[in-house]
Amino acid sequence: MMACSCSLIPSKQQVEVISKPIERTIVQPVMPREIDLKDPYWYVVSDKNLEEFLTRVEKDQGQVVFLAMSVPDYELMSYNMQELKRYINELKEVVVYYKKVTTKEGE
Repeated sequence: MMACSCSLIPSKQQVEVISKPIERTIVQPVMPREIDLKDPYWYVVSDKNLEEFLTRVEKDQGQVVFLAMSVPDYELMSYNMQELKRYINELKEVVVYYKKVTTKEGE
């Protein structure tokens, strides 16, 4: 009798196990301010309008500075800008998706 202790007396108390989901609060990041890009002015200079261009720039700016780019390099720059635009749009879609998934309907 000492070895089995109280197990011979039936117990009327039952253990009740309850499980329920816990609501987690996920902090949503603030969406960044939209990009405010300014349009640069592009000059197209060729042999025919070089003198006119130099005169106009010297009058407007006071000095002439050239930044040159070959056509293939310009195409690469244009491609890079499109890739940046694509990446930013896809990243924005991911952020918006997670914001929709983690917020309640009424918020």
